[in-house]
Amino acid sequence: MRAVWSFWSRPFELYYRHNWGNGFNHNLAWVISVNAARAHYPRTVLVTDSAGKRLLVDRLALPFTEVSTELDRLAGHDPGWWVLGKLVAYRTQTEPFVHIDNDAFLWRRLPMKLETAPVLAQHPEHYGLDPDLYRPHEVEQTFAATGGVLPPELHWARAQGGNLRAENCGIVGGQHVTFLRHFAETALALIERPENAAGWRNLPDKWRHNYLVEQYMLSACLDYHRAHDVSPFSDVQVRYLFDSWDQALNPNEAARVGYTHLMAGAKRAAEVVRRMTTRVRRDWPEFYPHCERWG
Repeated sequence: MRAVWSFWSRPFELYYRHNWGNGFNHNLAWVISVNAARAHYPRTVLVTDSAGKRLLVDRLALPFTEVSTELDRLAGHDPGWWVLGKLVAYRTQTEPFVHIDNDAFLWRRLPMKLETAPVLAQHPEHYGLDPDLYRPHEVEQTFAATGGVLPPELHWARAQGGNLRAENCGIVGGQHVTFLRHFAETALALIERPENAAGWRNLPDKWRHNYLVEQYMLSACLDYHRAHDVSPFSDVQVRYLFDSWDQALNPNEAARVGYTHLMAGAKRAAEVVRRMTTRVRRDWPEFYPHCERWG
């Protein structure tokens, strides 16, 4: 199994650099994420753009075994769609993989049940009919008014009623690369189809819809194809590192499985930054001067 990271530099510079407080903290996280995972998965892959390669490879000297600048193709895209970089990275994979967000640290190898899973994800998310983060009804209403085209998986999932489920993609991947490529292509088409451009223009705040296009769409694809016996993906199952949000947020559970995910404000919390600094200086000191210089 290959460990894969993606980095589209434009959304980082324009939107979420501030989530880290500063570039130094962001650099520390990259050093930890890559080096912690490559102890278990030595085949490390970066999918980025030319600017991302300059930072992560030329400046930080991170030890990737394969580097692609495929994300240069996103130069003309709206950087509000930060999830595009991840989706393109999923689509380019031809072997079993685990994609790791750069704020996620794998201190231990994944359990065998995840390594052998058709699809793996961090944990399932469950919400009521009108959640704050996932708002598929907004997309449906806007596309209906503008002639947008929704994929059949999304139509089917919405028609089932009941609570909404999504897959948290702090880590995501699996053995069934063909299905994962199908999911990525379906999600990319939802953003990129010309018929959908007018609808997306009427929804200028893309932030929340990134999660719908990635995490909700993955769940919809899984359930739709499992419910259709004629689908080539009808036997695809997902397995999780954690069973729920509560378990993922439990520090004892995180320590048990050897996994850290710096969600939300944790990225710039003083104690977290102190611990990241200590870890890099102790375990990977050769990278520390690069983090300071290019922070």
